[in-house]
Amino acid sequence: MIVTAVGTTYYWADFYFRGGVHVIKEDWYLRFERAFTPADLWMSACALIGAVGLLTGQPYGLVFALLAAGSLLFLALMDITFNIQNNLYPLIATSSQMKFELLINLWTLGLGAALIVYLAPRIEFL
Repeated sequence: MIVTAVGTTYYWADFYFRGGVHVIKEDWYLRFERAFTPADLWMSACALIGAVGLLTGQPYGLVFALLAAGSLLFLALMDITFNIQNNLYPLIATSSQMKFELLINLWTLGLGAALIVYLAPRIEFL
């Protein structure tokens, strides 16, 4: 989760200051991607707080880690749906940015699902 929070921060710094992660330079694509910034910051904060909490054995760790997991799955599914609807995955053959995008999609899906599977049994119900 710490790697995810740091990686997400790197992604957005690059997106806004260098543009090296832009898959394409079209306005419609850039507007869509910019819409992710607040949600990604929320997910990153939850992941970081959750990781610290889990590493230190604090009860808030589980709550924030599960918030991060749900956020990861939601963000992944939104991004994957957009990429499919706009036929962006075929660009993987020629675009390192799209290869990176696929890696992000797989990472967020995998980590979100793994966190839920791993952490759900730790939830105590009243």
